[in-house]
Amino acid sequence: MTVRALMIWLVIGLIAGWLAGILVKGRGFGLVGNIIIGLIGGFIGGYVFGALGIFAAGVLGEIITALTGAVIFLAIVMALRRI
Repeated sequence: MTVRALMIWLVIGLIAGWLAGILVKGRGFGLVGNIIIGLIGGFIGGYVFGALGIFAAGVLGEIITALTGAVIFLAIVMALRRI
């Protein structure tokens, strides 16, 4: 993986994590928290979209995929915290 690809991956994770934090919680989780949530969301979103036969096209598609996965991840974490 090149440095450029890594930076793009981190920026997409940051954007997706920040947006998911706003959608689910009403605010973000800080820089590192947003990146971690976005990266985990990217894996979850990629798995879910892949299972449904939906594939991202371009950076916007990757952000949407990571955002969807991040929202799913945060919903699961919030549900487990209530137990």
